[in-house]
Amino acid sequence: MAHSLSAKKRVRQNTRRKTLNRSRRSQVKTQVKRLETILDEGNVAAAEEQFRATVKGLDKAGATSTMHKKTAARKKSRLAKKVNALKAKQAAGPQAKPA
Repeated sequence: MAHSLSAKKRVRQNTRRKTLNRSRRSQVKTQVKRLETILDEGNVAAAEEQFRATVKGLDKAGATSTMHKKTAARKKSRLAKKVNALKAKQAAGPQAKPA
């Protein structure tokens, strides 16, 4: 239990930040899950649109104390790899193979 005024204030700040960080982290996780679901379906256009939204959320989380910048960058990089792999697969798929 905090006794001094500054310690009491610190407890209030920590609880406020905890709820904000938890909310932001939850939003980012939800966006990543949505993107991975779209990637599994194989919809390139929807994946690109969701990727942009996910990157925006990751950048916001990385800019604050919610998530470290390099953690956000690593997640963006891994998701970009998956989106690019889907694009490559989609581009290679419709072409007819010579017999």
